[in-house]
Amino acid sequence: MLKKIIHKIDQYFIALETWSLLLAVCTALIVAMTNILLRKLTSDFNLYWSDEVVRKTIYFSTYIGCVVAVRQRSLIRIDALPQLVPGLKKYLTLFSHLATLLFAGIMVSLGWTMTVMMYEDAYARTASLRIPEWIFYAVLPTMGAMMFFRTLLVMVEDWKEGAVS
Repeated sequence: MLKKIIHKIDQYFIALETWSLLLAVCTALIVAMTNILLRKLTSDFNLYWSDEVVRKTIYFSTYIGCVVAVRQRSLIRIDALPQLVPGLKKYLTLFSHLATLLFAGIMVSLGWTMTVMMYEDAYARTASLRIPEWIFYAVLPTMGAMMFFRTLLVMVEDWKEGAVS
């Protein structure tokens, strides 16, 4: 029963990650290309807010991309040392997972604090579009929680396969 629930949550995370990254990249691409075309084809018209949208979507896709990197086992980690000394592989893998869990925990804690701080500041808005900044800061604790969950899943998979036992 627990395995089915975890699998269902994992499937929702995969859909959320995939579609949010797709929408973010498409939004940035469309806005940037539209602004470039307007600047090149007209001499007096451009989207003054396009740079802000592109920056915020890159910010979003970077942090959600961290969660995808955990899922795909693509995070930076010590790779050469386990090949030289195979006996260290399980310890270094465990260290890598624990460091990722620590990072994710810090992102949840600090991200939540920063999100609340921005939420309480009525003047914390983006420069061009006047969107409340707390919305963008909320990505940090969300990403941290998703990254923590994903890392736990990867650790369980490694444990079952005998990589960290």
